[in-house]
Amino acid sequence: MPYLNPDRLFPIEDGARSLARALYDTIKGLPIISPHGHTDPRWYAENAAFPDPAQLFVTPDHYVFRMLFSQGVPLESLGVPRADGGPVETDGRKIWKLFADNYYLLRGTPSRMWVDHAFAEVFGIEEEFTPQTADAIYDHISDCLQHPDYRPRALFEKFNIELIATTESALDDLQWHKMIAASGWTGGKVVTTYRPDTVVDPDSADFAANLTKFGALTGTDTQTWAGYLEAHRIRRAYFKRHGATASDHGHPSARTENLSMSDASALFDRVKLGTGNAEDADAFRGQMLTEMARMSIDDGLVLQIHAGSRRNHNPGILNKFGRDKGFDIPGRTDFVGDLKPLLNAFGTDPRLSVIVFMLDETTQGRELAPLAGVYPALKLGPPWWFFDSAEGMKRFRENVTETAGFYNTAGFNDDTRAFCSIPARHDVARRVDCAYLATLVATGRLNEDEAYEVAHDLTYRLVKQAYRL
Repeated sequence: MPYLNPDRLFPIEDGARSLARALYDTIKGLPIISPHGHTDPRWYAENAAFPDPAQLFVTPDHYVFRMLFSQGVPLESLGVPRADGGPVETDGRKIWKLFADNYYLLRGTPSRMWVDHAFAEVFGIEEEFTPQTADAIYDHISDCLQHPDYRPRALFEKFNIELIATTESALDDLQWHKMIAASGWTGGKVVTTYRPDTVVDPDSADFAANLTKFGALTGTDTQTWAGYLEAHRIRRAYFKRHGATASDHGHPSARTENLSMSDASALFDRVKLGTGNAEDADAFRGQMLTEMARMSIDDGLVLQIHAGSRRNHNPGILNKFGRDKGFDIPGRTDFVGDLKPLLNAFGTDPRLSVIVFMLDETTQGRELAPLAGVYPALKLGPPWWFFDSAEGMKRFRENVTETAGFYNTAGFNDDTRAFCSIPARHDVARRVDCAYLATLVATGRLNEDEAYEVAHDLTYRLVKQAYRL
Protein backbone atom coordinates (compact mmCIF):
# COMPACT_ATOMS: atom_id res chain seq x y z
CA MET A 1 0.00 0.00 0.00
CA PRO A 2 1.48 3.40 -0.97
CA TYR A 3 1.82 6.09 1.70
CA LEU A 4 -1.21 7.84 0.16
CA ASN A 5 -4.07 5.67 -1.07
CA PRO A 6 -4.60 6.75 -4.71
CA ASP A 7 -8.36 6.11 -4.40
CA ARG A 8 -8.83 7.97 -1.14
CA LEU A 9 -12.23 9.65 -0.76
CA PHE A 10 -13.67 7.92 -3.83
CA PRO A 11 -16.86 5.81 -3.58
CA ILE A 12 -16.67 2.23 -2.38
CA GLU A 13 -18.73 0.72 -5.23
CA ASP A 14 -16.45 -0.27 -8.12
CA GLY A 15 -18.33 1.41 -10.96
CA ALA A 16 -18.74 4.75 -9.21
CA ARG A 17 -15.15 4.57 -8.00
CA SER A 18 -13.87 4.03 -11.54
CA LEU A 19 -15.84 7.01 -12.81
CA ALA A 20 -14.70 9.20 -9.91
CA ARG A 21 -11.12 8.25 -10.72
CA ALA A 22 -11.65 9.10 -14.40
CA LEU A 23 -13.25 12.45 -13.55
CA TYR A 24 -10.44 13.26 -11.14
CA ASP A 25 -7.79 12.45 -13.73
CA THR A 26 -9.16 15.22 -15.97
CA ILE A 27 -9.08 17.95 -13.31
CA LYS A 28 -6.31 17.01 -10.86
CA GLY A 29 -3.73 18.96 -12.85
CA LEU A 30 -5.74 22.15 -13.24
CA PRO A 31 -4.15 25.28 -11.73
CA ILE A 32 -5.05 26.21 -8.18
CA ILE A 33 -7.06 29.37 -7.69
CA SER A 34 -6.90 30.40 -4.02
CA PRO A 35 -9.18 33.46 -3.85
CA HIS A 36 -9.36 33.77 -0.07
CA GLY A 37 -6.74 32.85 2.50
CA HIS A 38 -4.35 34.02 5.16
CA THR A 39 -0.87 33.17 3.96
CA ASP A 40 1.69 35.88 4.68
CA PRO A 41 2.47 38.07 1.64
CA ARG A 42 5.89 38.66 3.18
CA TRP A 43 6.78 35.08 2.21
CA TYR A 44 6.40 35.87 -1.48
CA ALA A 45 7.91 39.35 -1.19
CA GLU A 46 11.16 38.35 0.52
CA ASN A 47 11.27 34.74 -0.73
CA ALA A 48 13.31 33.73 2.30
CA ALA A 49 13.70 30.12 3.36
CA PHE A 50 11.20 28.82 5.88
CA PRO A 51 13.05 28.57 9.22
CA ASP A 52 12.41 24.93 10.16
CA PRO A 53 9.78 22.17 9.86
CA ALA A 54 8.08 23.11 13.12
CA GLN A 55 7.47 26.68 12.00
CA LEU A 56 6.14 25.39 8.69
CA PHE A 57 3.78 22.71 9.97
CA VAL A 58 3.02 23.24 13.66
CA THR A 59 3.37 26.75 15.04
CA PRO A 60 1.19 28.61 12.48
CA ASP A 61 -1.52 25.96 12.12
CA HIS A 62 -4.36 26.34 14.63
CA TYR A 63 -6.01 23.19 13.24
CA VAL A 64 -3.00 21.28 14.54
CA PHE A 65 -2.19 22.97 17.81
CA ARG A 66 -5.79 23.29 19.04
CA MET A 67 -6.18 19.49 18.86
CA LEU A 68 -2.97 18.93 20.81
CA PHE A 69 -3.97 21.58 23.33
CA SER A 70 -7.32 19.81 23.82
CA GLN A 71 -5.31 16.83 25.09
CA GLY A 72 -3.21 18.86 27.51
CA VAL A 73 -0.23 19.93 25.38
CA PRO A 74 0.64 23.54 26.33
CA LEU A 75 0.62 26.01 23.45
CA GLU A 76 3.94 27.43 24.66
CA SER A 77 5.59 24.05 24.13
CA LEU A 78 4.48 24.14 20.48
CA GLY A 79 6.13 27.50 19.88
CA VAL A 80 2.86 29.44 19.68
CA PRO A 81 3.81 33.09 20.36
CA ARG A 82 2.48 34.74 23.48
CA ALA A 83 0.82 38.13 23.23
CA ASP A 84 1.90 38.93 26.78
CA GLY A 85 5.57 38.40 25.93
CA GLY A 86 5.94 35.28 28.04
CA PRO A 87 8.43 32.51 27.21
CA VAL A 88 7.71 29.91 24.54
CA GLU A 89 9.66 26.99 23.12
CA THR A 90 11.91 28.07 20.26
CA ASP A 91 13.79 24.81 19.60
CA GLY A 92 12.21 23.49 16.40
CA ARG A 93 13.34 19.93 16.99
CA LYS A 94 11.76 19.82 20.46
CA ILE A 95 8.49 21.15 19.03
CA TRP A 96 8.68 18.57 16.25
CA LYS A 97 9.28 15.72 18.68
CA LEU A 98 6.25 16.76 20.71
CA PHE A 99 4.22 16.95 17.49
CA ALA A 100 5.29 13.43 16.52
CA ASP A 101 4.51 12.05 19.98
CA ASN A 102 0.97 13.38 19.66
CA TYR A 103 0.38 12.92 15.94
CA TYR A 104 -2.01 10.05 16.66
CA LEU A 105 -4.45 12.67 18.01
CA LEU A 106 -5.08 13.80 14.43
CA ARG A 107 -6.33 10.39 13.27
CA GLY A 108 -9.49 10.74 11.22
CA THR A 109 -9.20 14.54 10.96
CA PRO A 110 -8.62 16.62 7.82
CA SER A 111 -5.38 17.88 9.36
CA ARG A 112 -3.98 14.34 9.26
CA MET A 113 -4.83 14.06 5.57
CA TRP A 114 -3.32 17.47 4.79
CA VAL A 115 -0.06 16.82 6.63
CA ASP A 116 0.33 13.33 5.15
CA HIS A 117 -0.27 14.80 1.68
CA ALA A 118 2.34 17.51 2.21
CA PHE A 119 4.89 15.03 3.52
CA ALA A 120 4.42 12.73 0.53
CA GLU A 121 3.77 15.12 -2.34
CA VAL A 122 5.83 18.16 -1.32
CA PHE A 123 8.77 16.54 0.46
CA GLY A 124 8.79 13.05 -1.04
CA ILE A 125 8.53 11.27 2.32
CA GLU A 126 7.52 7.62 1.96
CA GLU A 127 7.57 6.49 5.58
CA GLU A 128 4.94 7.00 8.24
CA PHE A 129 5.41 9.91 10.63
CA THR A 130 5.94 8.42 14.10
CA PRO A 131 8.02 9.23 17.19
CA GLN A 132 10.60 6.79 15.84
CA THR A 133 10.87 8.47 12.41
CA ALA A 134 10.43 12.05 13.63
CA ASP A 135 14.12 12.98 13.72
CA ALA A 136 14.86 11.59 10.27
CA ILE A 137 11.84 13.35 8.78
CA TYR A 138 12.79 16.58 10.53
CA ASP A 139 16.28 16.36 9.08
CA HIS A 140 14.96 15.59 5.61
CA ILE A 141 12.53 18.53 5.59
CA SER A 142 15.20 20.82 7.08
CA ASP A 143 17.58 19.88 4.27
CA CYS A 144 14.87 20.53 1.69
CA LEU A 145 14.11 23.94 3.14
CA GLN A 146 17.70 25.04 2.52
CA HIS A 147 17.32 24.35 -1.18
CA PRO A 148 16.10 27.08 -3.58
CA ASP A 149 13.37 24.73 -4.83
CA TYR A 150 11.68 25.02 -1.44
CA ARG A 151 11.60 28.80 -1.18
CA PRO A 152 8.09 30.29 -1.13
CA ARG A 153 8.04 31.37 -4.78
CA ALA A 154 9.37 28.03 -6.02
CA LEU A 155 6.78 26.13 -3.97
CA PHE A 156 4.10 28.51 -5.25
CA GLU A 157 5.01 27.46 -8.79
CA LYS A 158 5.43 23.79 -7.84
CA PHE A 159 1.93 23.83 -6.36
CA ASN A 160 0.65 25.14 -9.70
CA ILE A 161 -0.99 28.14 -8.05
CA GLU A 162 -2.31 30.52 -10.66
CA LEU A 163 -3.48 33.10 -8.14
CA ILE A 164 -3.57 33.50 -4.39
CA ALA A 165 -5.34 36.20 -2.41
CA THR A 166 -4.07 37.24 1.00
CA THR A 167 -6.14 39.20 3.51
CA GLU A 168 -5.09 42.57 4.89
CA SER A 169 -6.57 45.06 7.31
CA ALA A 170 -7.98 48.34 6.02
CA LEU A 171 -5.07 50.00 7.87
CA ASP A 172 -2.37 47.91 6.17
CA ASP A 173 0.06 49.80 3.92
CA LEU A 174 0.39 46.72 1.65
CA GLN A 175 4.17 47.03 1.65
CA TRP A 176 4.68 43.35 0.87
CA HIS A 177 2.35 43.51 -2.11
CA LYS A 178 4.26 46.52 -3.36
CA MET A 179 7.50 44.59 -2.98
CA ILE A 180 6.09 41.61 -4.88
CA ALA A 181 4.98 43.88 -7.71
CA ALA A 182 8.36 45.59 -7.85
CA SER A 183 10.32 42.32 -7.80
CA GLY A 184 9.48 41.34 -11.35
CA TRP A 185 8.45 37.85 -10.28
CA THR A 186 6.25 36.35 -12.97
CA GLY A 187 5.76 32.86 -11.54
CA GLY A 188 2.45 33.59 -9.88
CA LYS A 189 -0.03 36.25 -8.97
CA VAL A 190 -0.55 37.43 -5.39
CA VAL A 191 -3.38 39.87 -4.70
CA THR A 192 -4.80 41.38 -1.55
CA THR A 193 -8.30 41.39 -0.04
CA TYR A 194 -9.90 44.30 1.80
CA ARG A 195 -10.67 43.29 5.40
CA PRO A 196 -12.03 46.34 7.29
CA ASP A 197 -13.10 44.61 10.53
CA THR A 198 -10.79 46.69 12.75
CA VAL A 199 -12.55 49.89 11.64
CA VAL A 200 -16.04 48.37 11.32
CA ASP A 201 -16.45 46.33 14.50
CA PRO A 202 -16.92 48.55 17.58
CA ASP A 203 -15.89 45.57 19.72
CA SER A 204 -12.44 45.52 18.11
CA ALA A 205 -9.55 46.51 20.33
CA ASP A 206 -8.59 50.18 19.89
CA PHE A 207 -11.60 50.88 17.67
CA ALA A 208 -11.53 54.63 18.38
CA ALA A 209 -7.78 54.85 17.73
CA ASN A 210 -8.24 52.85 14.54
CA LEU A 211 -10.77 55.37 13.27
CA THR A 212 -8.20 58.12 13.80
CA LYS A 213 -5.58 56.15 11.87
CA PHE A 214 -8.15 55.47 9.18
CA GLY A 215 -8.73 59.19 8.75
CA ALA A 216 -5.02 59.95 8.64
CA LEU A 217 -4.45 57.31 5.96
CA THR A 218 -7.22 58.65 3.74
CA GLY A 219 -7.16 62.36 4.50
CA THR A 220 -10.81 62.27 5.54
CA ASP A 221 -12.71 63.23 8.66
CA THR A 222 -13.59 59.82 10.04
CA GLN A 223 -15.37 61.43 12.96
CA THR A 224 -18.30 62.12 10.64
CA TRP A 225 -20.50 59.48 8.98
CA ALA A 226 -19.94 60.90 5.50
CA GLY A 227 -16.18 61.16 6.01
CA TYR A 228 -16.01 57.64 7.42
CA LEU A 229 -17.79 56.17 4.40
CA GLU A 230 -15.53 58.15 2.07
CA ALA A 231 -12.49 56.71 3.85
CA HIS A 232 -13.72 53.21 2.98
CA ARG A 233 -14.15 54.19 -0.67
CA ILE A 234 -10.62 55.54 -0.79
CA ARG A 235 -9.09 52.47 0.83
CA ARG A 236 -11.09 50.09 -1.34
CA ALA A 237 -9.75 51.87 -4.42
CA TYR A 238 -6.23 51.59 -2.99
CA PHE A 239 -6.64 47.86 -2.44
CA LYS A 240 -8.04 47.46 -5.96
CA ARG A 241 -4.89 49.06 -7.35
CA HIS A 242 -2.97 46.24 -5.64
CA GLY A 243 -5.07 43.54 -7.22
CA ALA A 244 -7.99 43.15 -4.82
CA THR A 245 -11.18 41.79 -6.35
CA ALA A 246 -12.97 41.19 -3.04
CA SER A 247 -13.61 42.46 0.45
CA ASP A 248 -14.01 40.14 3.43
CA HIS A 249 -16.02 40.55 6.60
CA GLY A 250 -15.80 38.26 9.62
CA HIS A 251 -18.82 39.00 11.79
CA PRO A 252 -20.38 37.12 14.70
CA SER A 253 -23.66 36.97 12.81
CA ALA A 254 -24.94 37.58 9.29
CA ARG A 255 -27.02 40.53 10.49
CA THR A 256 -27.55 43.35 8.04
CA GLU A 257 -29.39 46.65 8.40
CA ASN A 258 -30.57 49.27 5.94
CA LEU A 259 -31.05 52.37 8.06
CA SER A 260 -31.84 55.86 6.89
CA MET A 261 -28.93 58.28 6.55
CA SER A 262 -29.88 60.09 9.75
CA ASP A 263 -30.31 56.90 11.79
CA ALA A 264 -27.05 55.45 10.49
CA SER A 265 -25.22 58.68 11.31
CA ALA A 266 -26.63 58.70 14.85
CA LEU A 267 -25.64 55.06 15.31
CA PHE A 268 -22.12 55.84 14.10
CA ASP A 269 -21.85 58.69 16.59
CA ARG A 270 -22.73 56.35 19.46
CA VAL A 271 -20.26 53.61 18.57
CA LYS A 272 -17.56 56.14 17.69
CA LEU A 273 -17.79 57.76 21.12
CA GLY A 274 -18.06 54.44 22.91
CA THR A 275 -21.49 55.30 24.32
CA GLY A 276 -23.32 52.56 22.43
CA ASN A 277 -24.35 49.21 23.87
CA ALA A 278 -23.99 45.66 22.51
CA GLU A 279 -27.10 46.07 20.36
CA ASP A 280 -25.63 49.23 18.82
CA ALA A 281 -22.39 47.42 18.02
CA ASP A 282 -24.24 44.57 16.35
CA ALA A 283 -26.51 46.94 14.42
CA PHE A 284 -23.51 48.95 13.24
CA ARG A 285 -21.78 45.84 11.91
CA GLY A 286 -25.01 45.01 10.12
CA GLN A 287 -25.33 48.47 8.63
CA MET A 288 -21.75 48.33 7.38
CA LEU A 289 -22.39 45.09 5.48
CA THR A 290 -25.13 46.90 3.59
CA GLU A 291 -22.87 49.92 3.05
CA MET A 292 -20.15 47.58 1.72
CA ALA A 293 -22.71 46.06 -0.66
CA ARG A 294 -23.62 49.54 -1.87
CA MET A 295 -19.94 50.30 -2.48
CA SER A 296 -19.47 46.95 -4.22
CA ILE A 297 -22.10 47.92 -6.77
CA ASP A 298 -19.99 50.99 -7.53
CA ASP A 299 -16.48 49.52 -7.52
CA GLY A 300 -17.08 45.85 -8.38
CA LEU A 301 -15.45 44.25 -5.33
CA VAL A 302 -17.01 40.91 -4.43
CA LEU A 303 -18.49 40.97 -0.91
CA GLN A 304 -17.51 37.96 1.23
CA ILE A 305 -19.37 37.38 4.49
CA HIS A 306 -17.82 34.92 6.95
CA ALA A 307 -20.50 34.73 9.61
CA GLY A 308 -21.16 32.72 12.72
CA SER A 309 -17.84 32.47 14.56
CA ARG A 310 -17.93 33.22 18.25
CA ARG A 311 -14.46 34.63 18.47
CA ASN A 312 -12.06 34.19 21.39
CA HIS A 313 -14.31 31.95 23.46
CA ASN A 314 -11.76 31.86 26.27
CA PRO A 315 -10.65 35.32 27.51
CA GLY A 316 -7.68 33.85 29.35
CA ILE A 317 -6.23 32.44 26.13
CA LEU A 318 -6.97 35.73 24.34
CA ASN A 319 -5.08 37.72 26.95
CA LYS A 320 -2.17 35.30 27.01
CA PHE A 321 -1.81 34.41 23.32
CA GLY A 322 -3.93 36.88 21.37
CA ARG A 323 -6.39 36.21 18.55
CA ASP A 324 -6.59 33.21 16.21
CA LYS A 325 -5.39 30.61 18.66
CA GLY A 326 -8.03 27.96 18.11
CA PHE A 327 -10.68 29.30 20.47
CA ASP A 328 -13.13 30.56 17.86
CA ILE A 329 -16.26 28.39 18.03
CA PRO A 330 -19.20 28.08 15.59
CA GLY A 331 -22.59 29.39 16.68
CA ARG A 332 -26.18 29.39 15.43
CA THR A 333 -26.83 31.76 12.54
CA ASP A 334 -30.08 33.12 11.09
CA PHE A 335 -29.34 33.85 7.45
CA VAL A 336 -32.97 34.24 6.35
CA GLY A 337 -33.72 37.03 8.80
CA ASP A 338 -30.25 38.55 9.04
CA LEU A 339 -29.61 38.95 5.31
CA LYS A 340 -33.09 40.22 4.49
CA PRO A 341 -32.34 43.99 4.71
CA LEU A 342 -29.30 43.70 2.42
CA LEU A 343 -30.97 41.33 -0.04
CA ASN A 344 -34.17 43.35 -0.15
CA ALA A 345 -32.09 46.40 -1.04
CA PHE A 346 -29.62 44.88 -3.51
CA GLY A 347 -30.13 41.12 -3.84
CA THR A 348 -31.63 41.30 -7.32
CA ASP A 349 -28.99 43.71 -8.66
CA PRO A 350 -26.76 41.82 -11.14
CA ARG A 351 -23.89 44.22 -10.44
CA LEU A 352 -23.52 42.85 -6.90
CA SER A 353 -21.80 39.58 -6.00
CA VAL A 354 -22.09 38.36 -2.40
CA ILE A 355 -20.44 35.12 -1.29
CA VAL A 356 -21.68 33.79 2.04
CA PHE A 357 -19.80 31.28 4.20
CA MET A 358 -21.44 29.38 7.05
CA LEU A 359 -20.37 27.75 10.30
CA ASP A 360 -23.86 26.42 11.04
CA GLU A 361 -24.51 23.37 8.87
CA THR A 362 -28.19 23.31 9.77
CA THR A 363 -28.63 26.40 7.59
CA GLN A 364 -27.32 24.82 4.38
CA GLY A 365 -30.47 23.18 3.06
CA ARG A 366 -33.02 25.13 5.08
CA GLU A 367 -31.78 28.70 4.49
CA LEU A 368 -28.73 29.21 2.32
CA ALA A 369 -29.63 27.00 -0.62
CA PRO A 370 -33.10 28.54 -1.00
CA LEU A 371 -31.67 32.06 -0.72
CA ALA A 372 -28.89 31.44 -3.26
CA GLY A 373 -31.37 29.60 -5.46
CA VAL A 374 -33.39 32.76 -6.05
CA TYR A 375 -31.31 35.90 -5.35
CA PRO A 376 -29.02 36.68 -8.34
CA ALA A 377 -26.51 38.52 -6.15
CA LEU A 378 -25.94 35.64 -3.73
CA LYS A 379 -23.50 32.74 -4.07
CA LEU A 380 -22.57 30.07 -1.54
CA GLY A 381 -18.96 29.85 -0.47
CA PRO A 382 -17.51 26.38 0.11
CA PRO A 383 -17.50 24.66 3.51
CA TRP A 384 -15.33 26.72 5.80
CA TRP A 385 -13.06 26.21 8.78
CA PHE A 386 -14.48 23.37 10.85
CA PHE A 387 -16.23 21.95 7.79
CA ASP A 388 -13.56 22.11 5.05
CA SER A 389 -13.19 18.38 5.51
CA ALA A 390 -14.10 15.45 3.29
CA GLU A 391 -17.34 14.78 5.15
CA GLY A 392 -18.13 18.48 5.45
CA MET A 393 -17.72 18.98 1.71
CA LYS A 394 -19.84 15.92 0.96
CA ARG A 395 -22.62 17.11 3.27
CA PHE A 396 -22.49 20.55 1.64
CA ARG A 397 -23.05 19.15 -1.85
CA GLU A 398 -25.84 16.87 -0.62
CA ASN A 399 -27.55 19.69 1.28
CA VAL A 400 -27.44 22.51 -1.26
CA THR A 401 -27.30 21.05 -4.79
CA GLU A 402 -30.93 20.07 -5.15
CA THR A 403 -32.07 23.64 -4.40
CA ALA A 404 -29.19 25.93 -5.36
CA GLY A 405 -27.63 23.77 -8.07
CA PHE A 406 -23.91 23.80 -8.76
CA TYR A 407 -23.82 27.20 -10.41
CA ASN A 408 -24.90 29.21 -7.40
CA THR A 409 -21.78 28.03 -5.57
CA ALA A 410 -18.36 29.64 -5.75
CA GLY A 411 -15.92 26.81 -6.31
CA PHE A 412 -13.37 26.12 -3.58
CA ASN A 413 -11.02 28.19 -1.46
CA ASP A 414 -8.64 26.95 1.16
CA ASP A 415 -8.72 29.81 3.71
CA THR A 416 -5.41 28.66 5.21
CA ARG A 417 -2.36 30.03 6.97
CA ALA A 418 -0.46 26.79 6.44
CA PHE A 419 1.24 27.15 3.05
CA CYS A 420 2.02 23.49 2.41
CA SER A 421 -1.58 22.47 3.05
CA ILE A 422 -2.86 24.42 0.04
CA PRO A 423 -2.43 21.68 -2.59
CA ALA A 424 -3.67 19.08 -0.11
CA ARG A 425 -6.86 21.01 0.63
CA HIS A 426 -7.61 21.56 -3.05
CA ASP A 427 -6.92 17.91 -3.76
CA VAL A 428 -9.44 16.86 -1.12
CA ALA A 429 -12.07 19.18 -2.62
CA ARG A 430 -11.47 17.84 -6.12
CA ARG A 431 -11.72 14.23 -4.96
CA VAL A 432 -14.90 14.83 -2.96
CA ASP A 433 -16.57 16.63 -5.87
CA CYS A 434 -15.62 13.85 -8.29
CA ALA A 435 -16.98 11.24 -5.88
CA TYR A 436 -20.26 13.14 -5.59
CA LEU A 437 -20.58 13.58 -9.35
CA ALA A 438 -19.84 9.90 -9.94
CA THR A 439 -22.60 9.00 -7.50
CA LEU A 440 -25.06 11.24 -9.35
CA VAL A 441 -24.18 9.50 -12.61
CA ALA A 442 -24.41 6.03 -11.06
CA THR A 443 -27.87 6.81 -9.70
CA GLY A 444 -29.18 8.28 -12.95
CA ARG A 445 -29.29 11.92 -11.91
CA LEU A 446 -26.54 13.27 -14.17
CA ASN A 447 -25.22 12.33 -17.58
CA GLU A 448 -21.61 11.23 -17.69
CA ASP A 449 -20.59 13.91 -20.19
CA GLU A 450 -22.19 16.53 -17.93
CA ALA A 451 -20.20 15.21 -14.96
CA TYR A 452 -16.92 15.95 -16.73
CA GLU A 453 -18.06 19.49 -17.47
CA VAL A 454 -19.26 20.11 -13.93
CA ALA A 455 -16.02 18.73 -12.48
CA HIS A 456 -14.05 21.31 -14.45
CA ASP A 457 -16.46 24.08 -13.47
CA LEU A 458 -16.31 23.29 -9.75
CA THR A 459 -12.54 23.10 -9.82
CA TYR A 460 -11.64 26.08 -11.95
CA ARG A 461 -14.28 28.08 -13.80
CA LEU A 462 -16.74 28.91 -11.04
CA VAL A 463 -14.15 30.33 -8.68
CA LYS A 464 -12.76 32.62 -11.37
CA GLN A 465 -16.25 33.71 -12.28
CA ALA A 466 -17.38 34.25 -8.69
CA TYR A 467 -14.33 36.35 -7.77
CA ARG A 468 -14.22 38.22 -11.10
CA LEU A 469 -10.68 37.08 -11.81
